[in-house]
Amino acid sequence: MVVASGSIGTRRRKRHRWWCIVIVVTCILAAALLGTLLCTDHRGNRLPIGARIDRIVVEKSLRKLSIFRDGEVLKNYQIALGQNPIGPKAEEGDMKTPEGTYRIDTRNPNSAYHLALHISYPSDEDNARAAVRGVSAGSDIMIHGLPNGERSLGALHRQIDWIAGCIALTNDEIEELWRVTPSGTVIEIKR
Repeated sequence: MVVASGSIGTRRRKRHRWWCIVIVVTCILAAALLGTLLCTDHRGNRLPIGARIDRIVVEKSLRKLSIFRDGEVLKNYQIALGQNPIGPKAEEGDMKTPEGTYRIDTRNPNSAYHLALHISYPSDEDNARAAVRGVSAGSDIMIHGLPNGERSLGALHRQIDWIAGCIALTNDEIEELWRVTPSGTVIEIKR
């Protein structure tokens, strides 16, 4: 039996086209899944109503905020930091997140970012170090959510350090942290 060479070429082209379609569809599905995972707030492990914490620890190098009650870790959150995250904050405008032990001293439900827990930075020591250099230590360091109107960014915001020096969570996370954090809570920010 003699097979025309044109039909073999046609079959190869059809098979090649079919594999191209399979690869393109697979890539689209993989990209959609990855996008969903990056943008989704994972709401599992919600803290119970009435829960209260007594300590917050931020590990800048791990981009992690942990909350504690009586020495026990209750929950960890992934965070975004100031745009220049390495090293302690030294002066206003350096885009660094401070390092040291502070307190949550006020709350702002009407900030430009979804909810804001103000950190007591600068301490007297921070001010003294800045004064020696003839600069301002800066202020308005907070733990907050996303910019108002940008809730849809979700967890995607953690892909880069984008803040001037604060600590950012998703809106759902800051709502939970806001609920369980009394004023005066100690916050330790580590390298």
